[in-house]
Amino acid sequence: MKRLHLTLRLIRVHQWVKNAFVLIPLFFSFDFTGEKVLNSVIAFILFCFLSSGVYVINDLKDKHLDRLHPVKKHRPIASGEVSEFYAKSLAIAFSTTSLFFSFLVEYQLFIILIAYFILNILYSYYIKHVAIFDVLAISFSFLLRLIAGSVVTDVSLSMWIIVMTFLLAMFISFAKRREDVLLQEKGLNTRESAKMYNAEFLNATMIMLASVIVVTYILYTVSDYAIRTYKTDKLYITSIFVILGIIRYMQITMVENRSGDPTALVLRDRFLRTVVITWFISFIFIARMEKWIEWL
Repeated sequence: MKRLHLTLRLIRVHQWVKNAFVLIPLFFSFDFTGEKVLNSVIAFILFCFLSSGVYVINDLKDKHLDRLHPVKKHRPIASGEVSEFYAKSLAIAFSTTSLFFSFLVEYQLFIILIAYFILNILYSYYIKHVAIFDVLAISFSFLLRLIAGSVVTDVSLSMWIIVMTFLLAMFISFAKRREDVLLQEKGLNTRESAKMYNAEFLNATMIMLASVIVVTYILYTVSDYAIRTYKTDKLYITSIFVILGIIRYMQITMVENRSGDPTALVLRDRFLRTVVITWFISFIFIARMEKWIEWL
């Protein structure tokens, strides 16, 4: 049981939430046919396997820096609870399994996963050490998940969903960098690129991105595209929850100074969970309201 627990920690199962971006094209299409749902789930699982392989490679690469971090030092590799041989074997197994089955399922998905793998390897070894480019790489990783979801479901991506995904990924990534800067100010050099940031710059950047995200989402909800797609002009109501979510995330980052693990924040913070779930329910209700009225 201990080996299983260590393995689950090593492959960072809780980070699989990020791969839910693969399901976004299906969600916004509201076309939940059996084949599309199945293909989306398969793509999600394959991304989970590959991302876990990448996480293990990253932990192997950063084990020395992780030992200096107050939280990351408890990771299985950094703490010495897992051998490097076992970690390398796991990384190879998860990565090759994902790529092999993606080739069998959909050639385009295989190409996207290859691109994701290469981008993240470059990120682990080079890009993460270069300010701004490190955030861009993470944002492109989220776009690749989005594109994968589009490919396997044959659902076209609107400019709105692409822009919103990219902006949100940048916002969260800059918030994460803020914790690295705070650690650096305490004398803990846990990330090379942190030297090229400071709290003032990151605060200003987050405020700018937060403003653009909110405005972009509101414009999306009142756009001809959204009104034509969902047959309603009431989607703007859901912007309330987007605003609340952004404000809460900024509060966690700038007041509580705990933005190092975005996935854990969303999963553990009751306010954020409530906002995300409420947005999800309200969007579905409003977007399908006309269909339900017809059915009644």
